[in-house]
Amino acid sequence: MLPTIEHLAAELAAGRATSLALTEAALARAHDPAGEGARVFTRIDAARALASARASDLLRGAGIVRSPLEGLPVSIKDLFDVAGQPTPAGSALLRDAAPARRNAAVVDRLVAAGAVIVGRTNMTEFAYSGLGLNPHYGTPRNPWGREGGAGGRIPGGSSSGAAVSVTDGMAVAAVGSDTGGSVRIPSALCGLAGFKPTARRVPLRGALPLSTTLDSIGPLAASVRCCAIVDAVLAGEPVDVRGAAPLGRARLAVPEGVALDGLDAAVAQAFDAACAALRAAGARVERIALPEFAELAQINTRGSFTAAEAWAWHRGHIATARDAYDPRVVSRIELGARMGAADFIDLLDARRRWIAAVEARIAGFDALLMPTVPCVAPAIDLLARDEAAYFAANGLMLRNPTFINFLDGCALSLPCHAPGTAPVGLMLAAAGGADRRILALGQAAEAALRGPAPAAAT
Repeated sequence: MLPTIEHLAAELAAGRATSLALTEAALARAHDPAGEGARVFTRIDAARALASARASDLLRGAGIVRSPLEGLPVSIKDLFDVAGQPTPAGSALLRDAAPARRNAAVVDRLVAAGAVIVGRTNMTEFAYSGLGLNPHYGTPRNPWGREGGAGGRIPGGSSSGAAVSVTDGMAVAAVGSDTGGSVRIPSALCGLAGFKPTARRVPLRGALPLSTTLDSIGPLAASVRCCAIVDAVLAGEPVDVRGAAPLGRARLAVPEGVALDGLDAAVAQAFDAACAALRAAGARVERIALPEFAELAQINTRGSFTAAEAWAWHRGHIATARDAYDPRVVSRIELGARMGAADFIDLLDARRRWIAAVEARIAGFDALLMPTVPCVAPAIDLLARDEAAYFAANGLMLRNPTFINFLDGCALSLPCHAPGTAPVGLMLAAAGGADRRILALGQAAEAALRGPAPAAAT
C-alpha cells in the first residue's frame, strides 16, 4: 500500500523521518534508470527540492508546521508556471519558451503549505487526450502489468506522469488538471484516488489552458482523504478535512444508459461489486433515467468548448509551427476552426439548459455513481501504431468523466477493483459546489470497499 499524507506527517512529527530523507528517496526513484522517472518527469528539480526539504526540517525543528503537506514530496503537471522555468505543457513547441515570471497560483499555495515540489510531470501534449501518450517525452507505463510485455499499458491522460509519480513513490501526491477527465482517468487506470473539483474552486492563474470554460485543477493521491487535504490547500482553505459521511443516509444514483454502455467484463464486475458493497454499508443505490447524458453528443455537434478554446489559443502557433505538434493532438485542435461565434453562443445557452435539467433530475440524491471509465488500460503499443484504435479508446476514456465537466460539477474517482486485478475506478459525482460532500462520501465509500476490518486475534 502507498503511504498516505497523514501517515508520513505523523512519521515526521514523531522524528522517525525527515523531509530530506523522504525527498532523497523520491528523487532516487525518479533518477533510477530502471524505473519510469525519465518518462514521468519533463523536469526534475533536485536542487530546489533538496533545499526546500532542508528548510522544512529546520522549520519543523523550530515548531513551525505549515500544513499536513509540510516537507512531503509533491509533483506538479507540466502545464503549471514555475518562475524561471518554461512551461512546455508536454510539447516540443514550448520546450525552450521564455521562462515564466511568476508561479502559478497553485504552485504558490503548495509552497506556502510547505510541500516539496520535486518536478514537473509528463502529460499528453497540451492536455488534449485521455490516454497519456506523448511522442516527445515518452509515455509513462502503467504500474499494472508492467512486467508483461515491453510496451506496457497506458497510464491514462492527460495527467499521465502525475499518476505514475505517485504509484512509483516519486511523490506522495500529484497535482494535475481535469478538462474532460484528465485527473480521474489516470487515477482510475493506475489504482489511485483522484479528485476533480468544481472548476471555480481552484484558481487557474498560471496554468496553460486547454478550455478556459471546462478546466479545473485537482489532486491524485493514495487515498480520498489525501485528495481532500491537497484540495483544501489548492483551494486556499484551512486544512480541516471532515470525516467520512455516514453511508446509511446516502442516496446514490446510477444513471442508466450511455454511462453504463460498453463496459468490459472487469469493469462491469468491479462496478457491480462496488454497488453491492455500498448497499451493504447502508447506502441506497438506485438506477435512474438521465437522458441528458445521451444528448451531450448532439449538443456538441457543431463543436465543443475544448476545440474552440484550444483553437483560439493555438492558432498562431499552428500557422507557423504545425509540424512541431503531435499529429493526433493538432488534428483535434483544428476542429475548433470550424466553429463560429454563433455556434459558441448556442453552445453556452445549451449548456445552461442542460445543467438545469441534470441538476433537477439528481436533486434528491447525494451523488451520482458510475464507472470512471468503461475499460481497463489498453496496451501502449496498440494505440501508438493504430490511429483508429487510438481515437476509439480516447472517446471511451473521456465519455463518463466529460459529463461532469460539462455539468460544472465535482467528481471523485477511487479504486474499486479486487486486489491483484486490473485497476478500475468508481466515480462519485455531484453538481457544482458539493465538493466537500463528495469527498466525505468518498471516504466512506473507500472504507466500505475495503470491507470490514479483520477481527483482533484472541
